[in-house]
Amino acid sequence: MVSATSSVPPKRAWPQAVFVAALGLGIGMLPVPSSAGDGRTQRDDLDAGDLARVEAVTAPTEDFTRAEPFEKMPAGAGTSTKLVNRDAFSQPLANAGFAGERDFKIGNGFFKKIWVPAPSSTKGSDGLGPLFNARSCQGCHLKDGRGHPPEGPDDGAVSMFLRLSVPPRTDEERAALADKRLLRIPEPTYGGQLQDLAVTGLAGEGRMRIAYEEIPVELNGGETASLRRPTYSVSDLGFGPMHPDVMLSPRVAPQMIGLGLAEQIPAADILTLADPDDADGNGISGRASMVRDGDGGGLVLGRFGWKASTPSIEAQSADAFAGDIGISTPRVPNSHGDCTARQVDCLALPTGVQARLGETEAPDPVLPLVTFYSRNLAVPARRDVDDPTVLAGKKLFYETGCIACHRPKFVTRRDAPEAAHRFQLVWPYSDFLLHDMGEGLADGRPVGDASGREWRTAPLWGIGLTETVSGHTYFLHDGRARNLVEAILWHGGEAATQRDAFVAMEPDARAALIRFLESL
Repeated sequence: MVSATSSVPPKRAWPQAVFVAALGLGIGMLPVPSSAGDGRTQRDDLDAGDLARVEAVTAPTEDFTRAEPFEKMPAGAGTSTKLVNRDAFSQPLANAGFAGERDFKIGNGFFKKIWVPAPSSTKGSDGLGPLFNARSCQGCHLKDGRGHPPEGPDDGAVSMFLRLSVPPRTDEERAALADKRLLRIPEPTYGGQLQDLAVTGLAGEGRMRIAYEEIPVELNGGETASLRRPTYSVSDLGFGPMHPDVMLSPRVAPQMIGLGLAEQIPAADILTLADPDDADGNGISGRASMVRDGDGGGLVLGRFGWKASTPSIEAQSADAFAGDIGISTPRVPNSHGDCTARQVDCLALPTGVQARLGETEAPDPVLPLVTFYSRNLAVPARRDVDDPTVLAGKKLFYETGCIACHRPKFVTRRDAPEAAHRFQLVWPYSDFLLHDMGEGLADGRPVGDASGREWRTAPLWGIGLTETVSGHTYFLHDGRARNLVEAILWHGGEAATQRDAFVAMEPDARAALIRFLESL
């Protein structure tokens, strides 16, 4: 394997050129532009020769007799080769360097930080809430892995919550949505999400309730599966009734590995995969989610979140601080979190803002450090890439057409602000586009460009280690799928053909495809 500190080799040795970082470049706290792309479909960071080589190496393979070069290293030179255990998703990129690992560890400290209500004697930690879903970032992203839905009706939603919104009610709201100054209209009393926890003296907003219906599914070869269809509601409302037209949509915290590399996949390479009118007639019509970059920014590509409604890791982190924990940052300076004008008691409570530290409860460099940590979590090395069953499952995954959405590989920008992210061959297995997933998965709640039936293609890297890291195998945006088989069977809409092909496979073929996914 090429060293992570090797210089970029000449073009004739090209596959290594997309695998290594530039020689001797440190990381430190370099800024990453918040813009994620302006809609162009031609890369501007490569010359014609390198562009042709990138196109060649990212083309889907047709050889399933052996693993592809560097396939074992899904994060390029940043791939973690540490021991596979519960900490497998919590390692820094292997090519981060000394300064990068230092900042990663400091950011991890803030990521794990337990916030407390204000006022408090721990001045550097107060400002929690007043309404919140968790006391720390890690409270939802346990071990940086996938969140856990409630097991029963009385379980707390530790790493799952409900998004809330209503249809536009005024011409001004409709105009704001059309101009994308708003992605959604918050529920008038309860805001953008349901916070089930509150500081002492204030009631939580309510409790999420889930009822499951089991749906049997027959598979070829005499096998059967059972899908659980969830129905969501809210009880114990603390601030009166909700709007009669409120739309509820559950969210499980996603795993966090590889985020910085995904951020540095050129927008042009994602946009060129979009086919909103299904011009090629393959039944797949991925659409880009274009969002505003900040309050007054232009339209850029959204690639983060279950509906690709966020353009950058910094924006995602700031929104989570405000909405999930109730902590203000310079990017989202809402020191009362998601309290609305109708929640008078909430707005009357003290905040953790301290003038000597700044105008927010988490002044810089808290957000940059948490963003840096989130941006530099490594993807673990693949396992069993040369196993014959895994290779057979990979062939089925490709031939069935799953890669039409779960695009195997990209090459990150040569000019990425952080050296660890530059010109890396990465394997996220996602196109980061919106797809109609059918009525079965529909939440009926539009967000920006995403309709109530559309979801961003979830990256698959690391999915085989979910149980090792998170202690469960619950998948999809609300954790309804209890294993990978159920997750595939929930696919509909544009993915109905692939789902039906999976159902029609012989049992051994289905098992091989699952083994391939477990190797990711």
